[in-house]
Amino acid sequence: MAAILVGLVGFAYWKDPRLPLEGVKDGGKAFLQILPAMVLAFIAAALISRLIPTDVLTAWLGKEAGFRGICIGTLAGLLTPGGPFVQFPIVATLYERGVGVGPVVAYLSAWALLGINRLLIFEIPLLGWRLSLCRYLVTLGFPVAIGWMTQQIWNRMT
Repeated sequence: MAAILVGLVGFAYWKDPRLPLEGVKDGGKAFLQILPAMVLAFIAAALISRLIPTDVLTAWLGKEAGFRGICIGTLAGLLTPGGPFVQFPIVATLYERGVGVGPVVAYLSAWALLGINRLLIFEIPLLGWRLSLCRYLVTLGFPVAIGWMTQQIWNRMT
C-alpha cells in the first residue's frame, strides 16, 4: 500500500504540485468521518467478547455447530446493519473467540448479499422493488452455500 501511495503522490505532483496536499486534506476528512464508526465497532466487538460466554458462542456458531451454525451466521449477517468498518472488527473478534469458519463466511456473505437495511434503504428506492426482489431471491441461498463450501474446504486444508 505504501508503494502505491508513493506512486500516486508522485503522479499527482507531476500533474499539479498542489494535488498531494489536497489529497492529504481530503483523506484526513474521510478518516475523521469514518473514525467514530470504527471506534464504536471496536467497542461493540469488545463488548460482544465480554457478554457472550465462549461456550455459548462455540455451541451455536463453532465448528461443531455445523449446518445450524451456518444458518445462524447467515441470519445474523442478513439482519446486521453497518459498513465494513463496523462488521470486520466484530467478525474478527467472533472468529478469535471460536466461531467456525463456515458461520463467519456465511455471516459476511449474507451481510454483503442480503443485508436487509441496504435492501430497504438503498436498493428498493433506487432500483425499484421488482429488480431488487429478483436480485434478492436469486442470491438468497448463496450465503449458506458459501459458508458450507468454505467449511468443507477449510476442513480439508487443516
